[in-house]
Parts: sequence; structure tokens; C-alpha cells
Amino acid sequence: MDIRKIKKLIELLEDSSLTEIEIVEGEESVRLSRGSPGGAAMMPPAMNPNVHAAAWSAPASPAPAVAAPAEAIVTQEEPDVPEGELVRAPMVGTFYGASSPETDAFVSLGQHVKEGETMCIIEAMKMFNQIEAETSGTVVAILVENGQPVEFDQPLFVIR
Repeated sequence: MDIRKIKKLIELLEDSSLTEIEIVEGEESVRLSRGSPGGAAMMPPAMNPNVHAAAWSAPASPAPAVAAPAEAIVTQEEPDVPEGELVRAPMVGTFYGASSPETDAFVSLGQHVKEGETMCIIEAMKMFNQIEAETSGTVVAILVENGQPVEFDQPLFVIR
């Protein structure tokens, strides 16, 4: 199915009061559904005491988005991180310090790295992405362990 058709279906779903669309073209099919926060509206009436049987058959309107107060958004400082240039994870995935368990790590503590040199690999969705040094310097800290899951923008290394 063409990606443009899927995008058009998403727009139709967003602009309507429908909660689900399913299209079948030959052997290809796509199903889009819009859930509510917590999934309470998608529960059958027998399991959800907050929904009456008559309301279950009617299309549900999306819940209004609630903005978080500005005070609640706080950036956390990384504890015990030495001063220097941080190399951060550009994606969510699994951190690997070497290309395979049998090989040496790409970098080690105290090693001098050059800009563009591979420092680690992050596996995301079965794809292995090489993370390169953004600056030249000495590795003064390795902040994650091999095989550990990492979040977007999580500090991985400190280069000084």
C-alpha cells in the first residue's frame, strides 16, 4: 500500500470522530485506531464500569490534551559526570561498546579519540548505528555499560 494513502487515512481519522479505520486492498491491509489515554474507552462495557452499553456503540471523541505546567518540566542534571564534552545518544536503543563480544571495545578510559572516530554502537530496531566522537580529546568517563538500554539524549561518554 502506498505511504501517501496511509498518510491520507491518518488525516481522515484525525479529522473525523472515528476511532478506527481498516482498509483491505487485495492481500494488503492497514488498520489505524485511535486509543484514549489509559485505554478505558477501548475496554468492552462488561469490563469497564465507566462506560454504558449505549455509549459503547457511539464513536468516542478524543480526550482533550492537558498541558503540563511549566514548573513541572525540569531538566535533570547528570549526577557525578566529570566536566568535558558529552557524547549523547542520538536515539533510543541498546548500547554496545564493541562490534562483537569477542572484540576489544571501540574506546577505553584514558584513550585519545579523534573527531569522527567510532565510539560505540547503538542497536535500534535491529539496525546497528555507529556513534562517532563529535570532538577530539581524551575519554575521561564511560557512563553506560555494555548491553544497557539507553534513552534519547542520554550521556554516553565524556571527552576532555
